[in-house]
Amino acid sequence: MTGAIFLDRDGTINKDSGYVHKPEDLLILPGVIEGLQLLNRYKLFIITNQSGIGREYFTTEKFLIFNNLLVRKLNENNIIIENTYYCPHVPDADCECRKPKIKHLKEAEKTYKIDLTRSYVIGDRESDMEMGRRGGCKTMLVLSGHIKKLHNNFSVKPDIIVNDLYEGAKIITESV
Repeated sequence: MTGAIFLDRDGTINKDSGYVHKPEDLLILPGVIEGLQLLNRYKLFIITNQSGIGREYFTTEKFLIFNNLLVRKLNENNIIIENTYYCPHVPDADCECRKPKIKHLKEAEKTYKIDLTRSYVIGDRESDMEMGRRGGCKTMLVLSGHIKKLHNNFSVKPDIIVNDLYEGAKIITESV
């Protein structure tokens, strides 16, 4: 079994301007392409909460169009996203798939034969850190997204804090 990288989407890979779903709003954050290219030896996954679907701000179809565009742009740079897992529910829906719950981690572990203890969860929110911790993964907080310096208030501290995905990728690849 091998390790993997589980990435949050909005605020980690692309700019989070709030309920992002329009193709024209896709803006890949600085350092993401270079960082993910460094991480290509790992299986890469996206795990994202998309409550905009449950709130009816946009449809599942619009989410998929946006996400497929993002994945295609990454593919054009020789970055392979194995799968995108998403939760379409609102925060109080009490579903099993919303981060910080680990349903999607467990699905990837089983389907792709992933060793979660050799894996990283990379994101910009406390829910990403908590999901990683619950799943037995190492956690990495990127400050390029939603959280800038509020991580001191987290109840679940990240293992690593970096400015952007490229800096984080260098740390992961140098530690192997």
